[in-house]
Amino acid sequence: MNLEQCRERIDAIDDQLITLLEERMGIVHQVGEYKRATGGAIYRPEREKAILERMKSQASRLSDGAIEAIFLEIFAVSRHLELPECIAYLGPQGSFTHQAAESRFGAMGEYLSMNSIGAIFKSVQAGRAKYGVVPIENNTDGVVGETLDRLGGSELSVVAEMMLPIHHAFGSKADHLRSIERIYSKDIAFGQCRNFLAEYSLEDMERIPVESTAKAARLAAEDPKSAAICSHIAAKIYGLPILFENIEDSHTNKTRFVVISDYKNVPSGQDKTTILAKTANRPGALLALLREFHEAGINLTKIESRPSREDGGFSSWFYIDFEGHCDDDRVAPVLARRSGEIKWLGSYARNC
Repeated sequence: MNLEQCRERIDAIDDQLITLLEERMGIVHQVGEYKRATGGAIYRPEREKAILERMKSQASRLSDGAIEAIFLEIFAVSRHLELPECIAYLGPQGSFTHQAAESRFGAMGEYLSMNSIGAIFKSVQAGRAKYGVVPIENNTDGVVGETLDRLGGSELSVVAEMMLPIHHAFGSKADHLRSIERIYSKDIAFGQCRNFLAEYSLEDMERIPVESTAKAARLAAEDPKSAAICSHIAAKIYGLPILFENIEDSHTNKTRFVVISDYKNVPSGQDKTTILAKTANRPGALLALLREFHEAGINLTKIESRPSREDGGFSSWFYIDFEGHCDDDRVAPVLARRSGEIKWLGSYARNC
């Protein structure tokens, strides 16, 4: 085929695609009517994961990343048609949490920027948002204590998780590095980009810590003698030219985010469960709990102690992740026997 014939063929395929998408959205509308009548949840990450896996297995030219980019946006449009629902996230706009939220709920979602993790929980509990997106763990800095504490003290649960690589950019409207007099960023971002600052002789420049890398991008966009260490999405939102990309010391830095809501997922067959457990204050109590999981054949993927606010703050809870759903035959008996010691925080499809 010549170029014109190729374009005509592409146009014909696009016509088929829009017809099929219209047909899909018509069925989605029927699903939405059913869920409204029965009170079912609109966001079903385990269902979306199953569709993605099926599509990836059928594709030959498209990469897994391309499949996810296409279908996650289709899912987002579908959810918006079923029932527009608000998503609260840890702001401001352009934060990594905002980026994580958009990766699952799409550009069409209705977003609510909140200034604290506690505010996100309150918004979902009060019904001002159906979902909340919060960071729960970083592979360099460990767990986010406030998220765990809020989960332990609320009736909300984790319904999904996602991993987001954390890449920092160096942006400025200055004509040259010599023109830069100050750098805005969050404290932790300065530390994560220490090698870059040293390599470009920027380590002695005035550093101005701000609440978020998104705010750093906004301030740098207004100050031509400054720069910002920020996310790519923040630089794009505030029109800040990026001079250097991926400047972080560790290129394996990732943050795990979770979606919280007020319902429980059905089992998907590839689930993870998160709990907080408190054992009796006697020798061997934790070992006895862990032995129950071992004897039931349950694989623990994480265990970490958390200080309890009881007993003057000197006792501990244990934050535990394990494979399986709380309703699985091998999991449910363990949780039932330990019901007085365990706070269930959610069961959800792994890395969905």
